[in-house]
Amino acid sequence: VQLQASGGGLVQAGDSLRLSCAASGRTMSTRAMGWFRQAPGKEREFVASIRWSNGRASYAESVEGRFTISRDDAKNTGYLQMNNLSPEDTAVYFCATSTRAYPGDIVYNSARVFSYWGQGTLVTVSS
Repeated sequence: VQLQASGGGLVQAGDSLRLSCAASGRTMSTRAMGWFRQAPGKEREFVASIRWSNGRASYAESVEGRFTISRDDAKNTGYLQMNNLSPEDTAVYFCATSTRAYPGDIVYNSARVFSYWGQGTLVTVSS
C-alpha cells in the first residue's frame, strides 16, 4: 500500500485547510485510516482516525470540533478538514492505514496499529 498525502501549506490563524491522503496498491484490507502530526521538537501524536467500513470517526481532544476526518471509498482517499487553525496546529501531518480488525468500540489512536504511512505534508499556521 502506498499513501500520498497532500494539501498542506502556510495559512493564518483562523483559516482552514483540507488534507488528502490517496491510497494505492492493495487497499482492500484497509480497516482504518488515521492522521498523526509531529511538531518540531515533539513526538508524533494522534489527530484523528476513521473506520473504513462504517465511517466511525475518532478525534484527539485538541482538535475535536475543529477537524473532521472523512473518506471516499470509491477513490480510496481520506481527508482531514481542518478549520479554525491555530499556531499550535503547526506540524507535519502524516496519514496512515491499518489492516488490523478491532471490535467496534476500540479506537484506532495508536501509531503502532498502523502499518502503512504516507510521507507527510507540512502545515504551518502563522499568528
